[in-house]
Amino acid sequence: MSYILEVNNLSKVYQSGDHTLTVLDKVSFAIEKSDTMAIVGSSGSGKTTLLGLCAGLDRATNGSVVLNGISLDKLDEDARAAVRSQCVGFIFQNFQLLPTLTALENVMVPLELRGEKNTKKAAMELLGKVGLAERYDHYPTQLSGGEQQRVCIARAFSNRPQILFADEPTGNLDNETSEKVQNLLFELNKEAGTTLVLVTHDLELAKKTQRMIRLKGGLVIADE
Repeated sequence: MSYILEVNNLSKVYQSGDHTLTVLDKVSFAIEKSDTMAIVGSSGSGKTTLLGLCAGLDRATNGSVVLNGISLDKLDEDARAAVRSQCVGFIFQNFQLLPTLTALENVMVPLELRGEKNTKKAAMELLGKVGLAERYDHYPTQLSGGEQQRVCIARAFSNRPQILFADEPTGNLDNETSEKVQNLLFELNKEAGTTLVLVTHDLELAKKTQRMIRLKGGLVIADE
């Protein structure tokens, strides 16, 4: 069986003086290539912390994360960043577009960091796929929330990631815009054959994935 992500007994504990806060407690799961999965739970359940550990953005207190066959817990920050660059895409709730760059330039950034050629052409094709070909020269402040999130989706797919992590991808959007962004995300994901792991409080969005993990108080209470 070919797993793109393996999480084994993952725990994250914060120590502040005499106080110990366990954010994640011995979480384990594995996801196969091209599968889609949602991580759900109330605020403070550990969802975003788990996503960050899976993507190598942070280190676990205990346990291990194996991403695309590479054990992240044995790597330093530079090596983890290299793994992310090679196989990971991100979509964030608050977009995190670079404000001084146009939509086109924001999508080009990951391609240029990888040293690829014809980055402008590739970025324009992606903007076309998300319906923003005519807005390529607009800055983030000139775009609506839905348009900014579509730029984020184009950017996330620009380096052809093997796994895509999405943290509340529709959290800042109204219902109608959210539906459009969700459809676009799943369409592009299916077309690219990318593994999708998303964190959401929206159960309707979570139900569109093949699998749902429920967290409560840092514990997995359901895997369905």
